[in-house]
Amino acid sequence: MPKKPSILLISPYDLGRQSFALTQAAAWLKDNNFNVEQLDLSVQKMSGARLEKADLIGLYLGMHTSTRIALKALPKIKHHAPNATLFSFGLYAPLNQDILAQYGVRYFFGGESEPDILQLAKQVAGLTNESMRRSIVRTEKIDFKLPARDGLPPLSKYTKLIQNGQEEKTLGFIETSRGCKYICRHCPVTPIYKGRFRIVPFDIVMQDIEQQVVMGAEHISFGDPDFFNGPTHARKIILAMHKQYPALTFDATIKIEHILKHRELLMILKETGCLFITCAVESFDDDILLKLDKGHTREDTINAIALIKQAGITISPTFVPFSPWTGLQSYRDLLQNIINLDLINEVAPIHLAIRLLIPNGSYLLDLPGFTELIGHFDRDTLGYQWKHADRAVDKLQLDIMDVVEHADKHGLSRQQTFSNIWAKTHQALNLTAPELAVTQPKHVPHLSEAWYCCAEPTNEHINSF
Repeated sequence: MPKKPSILLISPYDLGRQSFALTQAAAWLKDNNFNVEQLDLSVQKMSGARLEKADLIGLYLGMHTSTRIALKALPKIKHHAPNATLFSFGLYAPLNQDILAQYGVRYFFGGESEPDILQLAKQVAGLTNESMRRSIVRTEKIDFKLPARDGLPPLSKYTKLIQNGQEEKTLGFIETSRGCKYICRHCPVTPIYKGRFRIVPFDIVMQDIEQQVVMGAEHISFGDPDFFNGPTHARKIILAMHKQYPALTFDATIKIEHILKHRELLMILKETGCLFITCAVESFDDDILLKLDKGHTREDTINAIALIKQAGITISPTFVPFSPWTGLQSYRDLLQNIINLDLINEVAPIHLAIRLLIPNGSYLLDLPGFTELIGHFDRDTLGYQWKHADRAVDKLQLDIMDVVEHADKHGLSRQQTFSNIWAKTHQALNLTAPELAVTQPKHVPHLSEAWYCCAEPTNEHINSF
């Protein structure tokens, strides 16, 4: 009988959380009696010894930052495991297959990729003669397993929930669905799932919550692209979770459009322990929102924020403030909207420095006239390059990023950081910055790793590897 291969699954980066996709793939392989180890580069070092014994190595590339880090890791992987078969899976695997292939990666799986990972393992083991395509994107339903989390570091090593400015709680990470039924143009989910989403069965979700509570989870972060893609499914889960673990808190990501459509669920979210909702606001400019195909307007955002606040839940808005359509004045208008809506403490400063990312396969490329605004595809940064028509906008973005990184390094408050961004913006406009009202510091619940999956990594992310 052929010898089962030694398999190593690697997550380069997943927002500082214990990866659902990695542990789901491990569960599929373990259920078929394969020897599987898992490695999370955000909290573990990559040792030559672990690489050398691997026959099959898989890299989970669920976001841009993880793919950039993978490119830095691959030379070491090839050096220590020259004979191993390398594969990649996740949203960014098929989209970057030509580049990954140059680093020795042979297979590229996207979407519901676990059946393909299992088939590849059987092929490497000599258990099947069936040939495989090198690149497969699968969106049909699969049978989800209980994630195999025992092969990773304890939850205490990962991102924390921060409350009251300093109190830390251990974070569990759950996905109740994958994919998304919307096609926002800048989103990396869109080119792979194309408006489809798949539900993780209720029983699997509840068992995963249970095992993470046993592992020490005090707060659950729901990582679905949109928690209300299946609102009935989401409601059932949070009611059951609260009944079983009444002290457990949670957060979720929900579209502005869904906040308005399912407003009756907001009080249920509050009553079952929801501390904050992440909303991809992206912009207050209706023209930009239309280009991104976000499905909401500035007025919708204002109404949704009011509803969330009325429910007693914190909103954590995300933005893509710098794009080819952003001007100095429109950036100032963004800041003014944040002031007017009393969101200074709710906005993670990094979200005021992000440049629009245009990866391979982006639906932005189908936008009429868009390709005229961008340059070549950069194989090192894995994105199409663009420069603003007004060079002062690009300079401001770099200045804002410096402000944000300085604030993070020196532990400045969000209020102080915003004040510095406000001043820097007016300096770019050759204006005197109006004084901001002095308010009492407000500590909002948030995660210790405040980053955005569709953004370029900071220098800290790359250098930390």
